Amino acid sequence: MKFATILNNGEAELVCASPSGCGLLPLRIAFDLAGLGAAPTSMRALVAGGPELLAQVREAVHRAEAAPALDYLDEASINWLPPMPDPGKILGVAMNNTRLNNTAHVEPAGPMFFLKPPSSLIGHGANIEIGDDYGFTFPELELGVVIGRRAKHVSEKDALDYVFGYTIVNDITSQGLKRGDSIAVDVTPEQKASPGYIGYFDWRREHGDDDRSIYFTYHARSKGADTFGPMGPYVTTADEIANPDALEVRGYSDGEEFARDTTANYSYPVRRIIAHASRYFTLEPGDIITCGTAAKGNERFPRAHHEIDMSRMTPVVEIEIDGLGRLSNPVTHV
Repeated sequence: MKFATILNNGEAELVCASPSGCGLLPLRIAFDLAGLGAAPTSMRALVAGGPELLAQVREAVHRAEAAPALDYLDEASINWLPPMPDPGKILGVAMNNTRLNNTAHVEPAGPMFFLKPPSSLIGHGANIEIGDDYGFTFPELELGVVIGRRAKHVSEKDALDYVFGYTIVNDITSQGLKRGDSIAVDVTPEQKASPGYIGYFDWRREHGDDDRSIYFTYHARSKGADTFGPMGPYVTTADEIANPDALEVRGYSDGEEFARDTTANYSYPVRRIIAHASRYFTLEPGDIITCGTAAKGNERFPRAHHEIDMSRMTPVVEIEIDGLGRLSNPVTHV
């Protein structure tokens, strides 16, 4: 099933895409017609309700679709919100693409994480807002994983059992803001040889004994500014996605394709990402993990998403992932 959160008469409402393809059906209407009591009022409530509630939702929708003269909502006139408007946390995976990792000085030991704030989220059709001080800013085409139940120290073998569903996320990144939040510091020879720094330089190539520079980059603004997390339109339940590591991802700028890649090119598959994250973070129902960028371009856009500088352009950016739909957001300058 596909679920979305929309703004209906000024209130957030949980809806599902009709299995019959007729449009969107508010769950409150489905539960009322089916005589099954109160419907879940939010995506987080639906996810937290587990398989039992999801089965009840399926039954409600099945019964409702048999009702005569059922009024569906027209997708074309919807005011979309992020399907999961209030995740506890959003974990992003950096450089999770074989093509990108081929340029690394040293191969990472495992998935590398950063956090995006929930306040960065916007829904399908909402504006991506680029400030005049953001500098080079580009989209990143990513598969989003919605965690379905509490996960801590889970195995790779069992990791996908903790997934409620999948969505599309555009992980907007500003290199200009990243530069503003980066700093290089030189340490003394004595510091470099001290326990606090032994092994610190192993993640990059050193340029001689006098190379004592350490680098810090903070991603709060460059990854988490307002509107930097377009998501949706739907969360698609995990049972509809046979293999999250074999999904084609396509990106479009004003309708022109600029990237086509596959999640098969992830350096770390989805199950490893979840297992690795659960070692360090308690994953809660409704948390979101964005898995990495589809990064393969074409003749017209050889650098793929890096060709789409939203600080200089105002395109409609669209991301399409097999089985999940198409996320579309216009770019505006503010």
